[in-house]
Amino acid sequence: MINTQGVSVMKIKDMCLYALFAVFIAVGAFIKVPVSIVSITFQTLFVIMASLILRQKAVYSVLLYVGMGLLGLPVFTSGGGISYVLIPSFGYLIGFVISSWFVGRYHNTDHVSLFLRSCIGLLIIYVIGMLYFILIQYVYYGQLFSISWIFTSLCLVYLPGDLLSIITAIVIYKRIEYSLPQYIMQSNT
Repeated sequence: MINTQGVSVMKIKDMCLYALFAVFIAVGAFIKVPVSIVSITFQTLFVIMASLILRQKAVYSVLLYVGMGLLGLPVFTSGGGISYVLIPSFGYLIGFVISSWFVGRYHNTDHVSLFLRSCIGLLIIYVIGMLYFILIQYVYYGQLFSISWIFTSLCLVYLPGDLLSIITAIVIYKRIEYSLPQYIMQSNT
């Protein structure tokens, strides 16, 4: 929406949706199973779900979530604050932002396209998360890990659960799409 001065203005409904999904992602951070070096959480489910429902505007929810955490609210899996950028798992949060932008860009809604697009979004999260992990571990902590350990411990361990999260997000999206098509279309145009 554009106001009389030509400035883009968010609708209250949109801001509430962004905040709602930011809260969902925050809640997903606290539903965790500690395995390997990074806990399994429900954040991926909510990031993908936000991307499918809010489309290209999902990035606002993810940026709001990351911003809240960096400002000191304990919404990340291990707390919050600006020093969180030195935590090796912070790269996954960066991946959430880029993934939500990518997944939300496209508007085709058949199941195969949604699944493939979401899998590419998941790949974006993994690649950025692993690269950031390697960078922080080497530069800040002075540690090196083998590529096989990184791939196994930071990707393969999480893949089954994240694929299930993608399927769950698509099922929820499809239910919402068929239940409330006018509302979703109005909020994302």
